Amino acid sequence: MAHLEKGSKKLLNAWAFYDWANSVYSLVIASAVFPIFYDQIFEKGTEIPVFGTSMKSTALISFTTAFAFLIVAFISPLLSGIADYAGNKKSFLKLFCYIGAASCIGLYWFNKENLYLSLVFYLFGLIGFWGSLVFYNSYLPDIAYNEQQDSVSARGYSMGYIGSVVLLIFNLAMIMKPGFFGIIDEPGNPAAIKAMRISFVTVGVWWIVFSQYSYYYLPKGAKQNKITGDVMLNGFRELKKVWSQLSHNIVLKRYLGAFFVYSMAVQTVMLVATYFGAEEINWGGDDAKSMGLISSILLIQLVAVAGAVITSKLSAKYGNIKTLIGINCIWAVICVCAYFVTLPMHFYITAAFVGLVMGGIQSLSRSTYSKLLPETTDTASFFSFYDVTEKIGIVIGMLLYGGIDQAFGSMRYSVVFLTVFFIIGIFLLFRVLKKM
Repeated sequence: MAHLEKGSKKLLNAWAFYDWANSVYSLVIASAVFPIFYDQIFEKGTEIPVFGTSMKSTALISFTTAFAFLIVAFISPLLSGIADYAGNKKSFLKLFCYIGAASCIGLYWFNKENLYLSLVFYLFGLIGFWGSLVFYNSYLPDIAYNEQQDSVSARGYSMGYIGSVVLLIFNLAMIMKPGFFGIIDEPGNPAAIKAMRISFVTVGVWWIVFSQYSYYYLPKGAKQNKITGDVMLNGFRELKKVWSQLSHNIVLKRYLGAFFVYSMAVQTVMLVATYFGAEEINWGGDDAKSMGLISSILLIQLVAVAGAVITSKLSAKYGNIKTLIGINCIWAVICVCAYFVTLPMHFYITAAFVGLVMGGIQSLSRSTYSKLLPETTDTASFFSFYDVTEKIGIVIGMLLYGGIDQAFGSMRYSVVFLTVFFIIGIFLLFRVLKKM
């Protein structure tokens, strides 16, 4: 391990490079290839016998995702307390990285015959990714000075975007032209499906290999304190302290309530968009479906960059809350329109609008929260509370989405139902506006 001074260019680059390593999970696994693979493994409308009952394949993956985020919501404050006190955050960063990467490789064997083990791989891939982010984010104040943090954080985001798109394009080529890569059809294992399985392995290997550069330069930790049972509860104590402080800040409390409601819908849409496109759109064939869905994901990624810039300019002119109200209105319209989307062109147009408001609402929500925080407070604890709020919202959103999908037999009803949360979010944001 090389020792570098805080704020040094090489150290900042090493930290940001972990985004290059791990962002392939969020794009290739969470958003693009795995949902398409999952759709082709389980034919449309398939009822799967699981846990003594049967449910739709899309509802099953929604419930599994909700359970994974429930675990993440519980362990995040636990991990934060350890990271702040123990000083061995690199060990925990590595642990969750390797759990996530190994689980991605394990997805190569995902099939209906070993469904429970397959879902465990999916579950721990998600936990590994989000768990590692707790320690990755907590490194920022250790490696960068205050005036450097915004720029190095943006650099990490940019590197993650570029790296994930590079691997996705490679995997897309492998899936669409498997023969070129020496991947051939086998009995019960078409070449395209086999290529998707291999793409899961590439994610795990990419994540492990490229993270080594970060591990080499990142410090072991700022402290060397021993972990005790009392220390492990520090994170939960901090959350309780933040909750009690919210009663003295009505604007922040109302904003957090609004964020909880509309973020629940936003994150759910982002997690299920590809599954919706795979099941509800008439693509005309599996190859056209694969190409169409991955193209849609790339479109969302590209438009999201422009959306973030536009949102930033609108917030500067009209203020954060008014801009968030406008964005929530667009989200509500998108959810209503999604009910009527049946053709690929409709889906592309919807994806473009999702991208336009996706990047903006995430960045603006976080910066608005930051601006509303009291000046003399522990910002780390408040942001831990913010993150847990977001994760619990995802759990509720995915459970409701999966439940409606299962009950009505179509994801269209689930998407339309999410409109309710955007409308409530708009109402709650107006209440914030009245107190400002």
